[in-house]
Amino acid sequence: MTKPAEIRKLSLPEIEEKVGAARRQLFVLRVQHGQRQLAKTSQMREARRELARLETLLGEKRRDGVKTGGAR
Repeated sequence: MTKPAEIRKLSLPEIEEKVGAARRQLFVLRVQHGQRQLAKTSQMREARRELARLETLLGEKRRDGVKTGGAR
C-alpha cells in the first residue's frame, strides 16, 4: 500500500503510470478470482482501494495544475 504523502511527491506522468499498473493488477486479480485461482480474495479489496487512492490524488494533481478563472 502506498501512502498518500508518497504519491503526492510523484509527478503527474508517474502517477498516471501507477494508475495503469493498478488497473492491470485489478484486472488480473478479477480473472484469477473468476477462475477460482485467487487464494486471498482480500487482495481485490486492497487493489481497488489502491486504485481509488491513486485516482483521487491524480485528480488533485490535475486540478492543481489547471488555473481557474476567466470565461470558458
